[in-house]
Amino acid sequence: SASIEGWRALLRAKLCRHGIRQMRADAELALTLIAVGSLWRAPAQLLLGISHLLAGDLGVADRVLVEAAEVAQDTGATVAATVALAERAILAIGRQDWHDAETLVEQARSVVATAHLEECVTSLVLYAAGARVAIQHGRLDQAEEDLARTRQLRPQATHALPYYAVQARLELTRAYLALADLAAARGILHEVDDLLRWRPDLGTLPHQASQLRSQLDRARGDVIGAAPLTTAELRVLPLLATHLSFREIGQRLFLSQHTVKTQALSIYRKLGASSRGQAVQRVQEIGLLTR
Repeated sequence: SASIEGWRALLRAKLCRHGIRQMRADAELALTLIAVGSLWRAPAQLLLGISHLLAGDLGVADRVLVEAAEVAQDTGATVAATVALAERAILAIGRQDWHDAETLVEQARSVVATAHLEECVTSLVLYAAGARVAIQHGRLDQAEEDLARTRQLRPQATHALPYYAVQARLELTRAYLALADLAAARGILHEVDDLLRWRPDLGTLPHQASQLRSQLDRARGDVIGAAPLTTAELRVLPLLATHLSFREIGQRLFLSQHTVKTQALSIYRKLGASSRGQAVQRVQEIGLLTR
């Protein structure tokens, strides 16, 4: 029947065994065959959005993912809803819209909590995005909580869901780079390499992996490797790239202005920088802080 053929097309798109173009074609076919109101329609819309994202068509991807989240909400497809929101958060991070990213992450967290999806493998993408947002805002406790959840879910994210598995790990690599944890970032990239050997045709993801590998190579042996930043300094580091004064940073982190200044000066010394601007430029150059 049409419904069975639609479900089969959806399954083919989900497995992505024959590359991104075929994934998109299968998702489009599924949407033509799966009835409006079906629980399977939101996953098909989601996979279509992901296929555009992986192809680098980011504007189209965002519009399709908006519709996927709406369809998921209407049909009760909670897993598809959380993934669509998390994917949109990753797109927002990519364009440096951290406010939008945080909003989308919190919306996805709410759905996960309500539907008890904390241990669902597809929540891996959400926790990876959530860790990046938390690090950007200096909330390292939340970041560590998200990263701990990803450590539990990562073994389940295999080449059976290749785009989820690779994309989530790339976001985790960026998170560990932002934390100056080069060993963890390198370990995650090794997992990415293994996955790409099984599914090499994943659109822009292999190129992203190559770029991150180059960042790690530049960071290897750097001054941060010889003099690691402390947890307290890592809380201050992302906020140095903002317009906030030391006093305002202290208010946000519940620290005194003097403490923030002391930690900032320590960061400058470890980076071999003589000013706040130079320190920010330094960590951006080696990929430890997003531009």
